[in-house]
Amino acid sequence: MYPLKFYSIYFKKIWGGRELEAYKDDLPAGNIGESWDVACHEDGTSVIANGSYKDMALDKLIEEKGDELVGSKIEKDRFPLLLKLINSNDKLSIQVHPDDDYGYRVENDSGKTEAWYVVDAKEGAELIVGVKSGCTKEEFKKAIEEGTLEEYMNKIKIQKGDTYFIQSGLIHAICEGAIIAEIQQNSNTTYRVYDYNRGREIHVDKALDVVDLGLEGKKRVGLKLEKEGYSKTYLCLAKEFSLEKYEVRDKFTESSDPERFYIFTCVEGQGTLSYNGGSENVKSGESVLIPAALGEYSFIGNMVLLKSYVPDLEKVEKEIIQVIKG
Repeated sequence: MYPLKFYSIYFKKIWGGRELEAYKDDLPAGNIGESWDVACHEDGTSVIANGSYKDMALDKLIEEKGDELVGSKIEKDRFPLLLKLINSNDKLSIQVHPDDDYGYRVENDSGKTEAWYVVDAKEGAELIVGVKSGCTKEEFKKAIEEGTLEEYMNKIKIQKGDTYFIQSGLIHAICEGAIIAEIQQNSNTTYRVYDYNRGREIHVDKALDVVDLGLEGKKRVGLKLEKEGYSKTYLCLAKEFSLEKYEVRDKFTESSDPERFYIFTCVEGQGTLSYNGGSENVKSGESVLIPAALGEYSFIGNMVLLKSYVPDLEKVEKEIIQVIKG
């Protein structure tokens, strides 16, 4: 096995734009809102773009390689993560996602917990994360009916490098002027509650079933660890995924985990991924999947990387405690 790169899967959106051209060489015509960069879902499955498995679909390679690719502790019949870049030139709908229990029971799909990393943001760009303090379910429902929902939304100014954890049940929206790297559960279930009168379907009843108005969306500060040649920040840790940020000044070296795969997404700069048997160039806007059986690998250059994976919670918590203890 070797590190896998993928062709992007593009989706036109009414709120999309052309800003992803700064990261993608093959952006198709039109207002592109999403680039699915690592995906294995019925609505879009990644195709490998490098090496001996080039032009093979990810799900087919998982069938063939199993533990070597995704790891011994990861289910083979359902890839757990979906990673995308989002370009918002207009407001996305105000929406909410179900948890696993509701998702599988009602939609035959997993729930959707996600994290947002702000790759870039125009001046004044905002996110909606949660509601203003004190908003009740009755007020929320009435505001949907009367078209006044925005009055109750918690809007936050954003800038490059900000990170937010969007738990299932948290009302949220990306507003105009941002490029977001979204790391999420492998689900495409979204319940819109307000869509700025665009005429698309909204899902009020289901949204009211799953929304948790007590959830708060706060910027993640994380725990930063300085190392020679790079820094590592633990940003999010949940059963659905772990998200860590690497700011590479020179290089860092790690080893793969036979129990799980890793995904590295370059959100700034460029460099080289070196491993036993070869190397891959990596630039901003690209994602690379590290197979569970790869072994030792190094990222060399000047770049910012996001590492996402399905964690062994106890193992990562112990790792973090060791960092704190020094």
